[in-house]
Amino acid sequence: MDNIIYFIKSFLTSEMTTSGFPVIYKGEMSHQITRSFAFMASRKITEKNLPTSTRKRIFHIMIECLQNVTKHSDDFDQKDHKVGNGLFIVSHKKDSFYVVTGNIVKNESVKPLEDRLIKINGSSAQELKDSFLKQMVEGELNESGGAGLGLIDIARKSGRKFFYHFVPFDRNRQYFVLVVTIPIDKDG
Repeated sequence: MDNIIYFIKSFLTSEMTTSGFPVIYKGEMSHQITRSFAFMASRKITEKNLPTSTRKRIFHIMIECLQNVTKHSDDFDQKDHKVGNGLFIVSHKKDSFYVVTGNIVKNESVKPLEDRLIKINGSSAQELKDSFLKQMVEGELNESGGAGLGLIDIARKSGRKFFYHFVPFDRNRQYFVLVVTIPIDKDG
């Protein structure tokens, strides 16, 4: 866990001193929290006077990432009810925005998730589009109610490879950090 704390601390320190934009939250991710972030981030993104296409991509990716934390966090309260606890950061630096999420995942979820991330990172834009369309037609709903489109869609919209890391949290779980880079379109 020390590695993830160091990564987050250095990332946050850097962001707070250079971008003036950070949106940072750690805690339960609910529908209400998602709506609040959507409103706040939308307002801050609009203040940056970015091209409409960039604003839409940032907003879409941000919502997908929040939904992923809400749906896939393997964190539980004292009564063993699943809660969508996690970390959410939106920041801006030079020519890109960054969405950083963190949440706990069970050990048995790590290998399938990492395999999926490796496959997505190794795919071309056309392969991502084909995977997305195939999943739309043939995909079955998983236990969390999704069709497995979120990460593919995020990769398609960002146009960049994911940075991710798994850090041991306890005997049965790991802390998953995902960093999505969203380049700013200069032309709109």
